[in-house]
Amino acid sequence: MRYFFSFFIILLSAHASAQVKVLINFLQPKTPASSDTIYFNPSRKLVWNDFKGTPEPNHIALAITSSGLGYSAAMKSTNGAGTITINVFCYFDKEKSWVKVGKQSDYALTHEQHHFDVSYLATNLFVTKLKAAKFTLSNYALLLQKIYTEALQNLESMQNAYDGETKNGQLKNIQAVWNKKIDDSLKAIVTH
Repeated sequence: MRYFFSFFIILLSAHASAQVKVLINFLQPKTPASSDTIYFNPSRKLVWNDFKGTPEPNHIALAITSSGLGYSAAMKSTNGAGTITINVFCYFDKEKSWVKVGKQSDYALTHEQHHFDVSYLATNLFVTKLKAAKFTLSNYALLLQKIYTEALQNLESMQNAYDGETKNGQLKNIQAVWNKKIDDSLKAIVTH
């Protein structure tokens, strides 16, 4: 009986550490006009009417883009074989995004669009890290959360660098550099 129990523990350990099949879906659903969320689509650019939030009058910025990335995950285990399905998305929140009255311009809208684009770039990096991860039945929940937390930190760092270096778009020459950098990064994703 002792040998059977030891064999069972070894078998259970091997099962828990076995890698699983991982399906990663990068969702880009069509957004109904009535929705308060826009999912990133390279062919759909933001317009000022998308900014539905109430402006903060004392805020230094003329406009704010509330965008980010998210995921949902489900794990299915059948006869010891596990499959994890991860659905990833990049979004723009209309109700939390705003522009001050009379401050709408094409220049400012490009700056705000690039905030959404930066969210998309961070989402792509998140997907790349998910694809490289070694998920097992025993580690997938913690590893997925760790990768997501790192992706959010990366997104925040990228957004802060963008606004910090351009002074919220006020430094037009630096904004032009960032415009090219972001546009080139987006083109590189499309060509892969």
